[in-house]
Amino acid sequence: MARVLFINGGSEGHINPTIGVVQELISRGEEVVYFTIEAFRERFEKTGATVRTFDGQKFIKAFISGGRNHLLERVNGLLLTADVVIPSVLEQIKGEHFDYIIHDSMFGCGHLLAKILKLPAINSCTSFAETKQSFDQTLEHLSQNVPTEDLTRINNDFLNLTTKIKEKYGVEINSPYEVFCNPAPLTIVYTTREFQPSGEAFDQSYNFVGPSISSRLTQEDFDLTAFKGKNPIYISLGTVLNQAIDFYKLCIKAFENTEHTVVMSIGEQTQLDALGEIPENFIVKNYVPQTELLKYTKLFITHGGMNSTNEALYYGVPLIVTPLSADQPIIAEQVTNIGAGIQLQIQGLTANQLHEAANHVLNNSSIHKAVANIRESFLTSGGYHKAVDEIFKFKSQYDF
Repeated sequence: MARVLFINGGSEGHINPTIGVVQELISRGEEVVYFTIEAFRERFEKTGATVRTFDGQKFIKAFISGGRNHLLERVNGLLLTADVVIPSVLEQIKGEHFDYIIHDSMFGCGHLLAKILKLPAINSCTSFAETKQSFDQTLEHLSQNVPTEDLTRINNDFLNLTTKIKEKYGVEINSPYEVFCNPAPLTIVYTTREFQPSGEAFDQSYNFVGPSISSRLTQEDFDLTAFKGKNPIYISLGTVLNQAIDFYKLCIKAFENTEHTVVMSIGEQTQLDALGEIPENFIVKNYVPQTELLKYTKLFITHGGMNSTNEALYYGVPLIVTPLSADQPIIAEQVTNIGAGIQLQIQGLTANQLHEAANHVLNNSSIHKAVANIRESFLTSGGYHKAVDEIFKFKSQYDF
């Protein structure tokens, strides 16, 4: 039995793929200490992990304070979280021994903690993977539209932050890539090479294990029996960026008085009564058990988060993707590249256009064929079982 230190701040999309991994590690005899924010404590205590937390509000505040307008500002935001995460982790594990560390690919300063603790490291990548070359190219491309004065300031901030971290924690940061992607000798990617853009560009240190789908281990009050045989259209903008009352009203207008049953998940921050009268063919909830609902769904209208997209394709559901931010435009583009759905921009979208797009996707045989093909690659990829197989292969190189 080895002791595993697992570091993950993040959100649902960064957390959920790791639930099955943690359960599988524990079932194979590993002891897991899992660091996250308080909101996810119960979920991981149910896996059998020891859960420890750092301050989620301070974490978000530090991250956002780096700036939101440029990729390097987001890198700086991640560097600013170091003084929230690192002291908290080091204090809470003082005097304890760990054999290896698994860390999120973005949140939680995993690459830095692995260096500080001198532990063999595994990167848990819940979005598309990035090589240093592709990341640097993206950074250079995005920098072309930034005024020189702003770029100088942002770069200076990066240099100042990395200098302070070296002075404080004794570790060197050599590039923005290290901060944003947290590279490690082994990277577990929760999709397949077939869905990963430029999948052939990644060496064998990247293991594409496919979607890691397991029980969310949350209390759910939702009767799914009503959907068996009805094949609803499912609409959700995820759990974070979901304050979109106008879009939800647009969906109601697009599909009211149609033969479709529609399930719409509006998140915790939108009030049901703000939507006005709900048509009889609609079921609107603040939360639905997504992975269970997708088993019956015929079309998913989504923001295109990696988790949601993976889960839909895993269950053979075609997509209409309305990307909002972060990596969602890249994911939406890849969905259209493989032919598994279409992309729409929320800005300027009309109810009639959405209704026509839904009919197009539902009746397009080539889209359904593409979905079936990518689903096959997902089903045969191994998921969290394969992830833990790779972790055990990795740890066999070490004498512990």
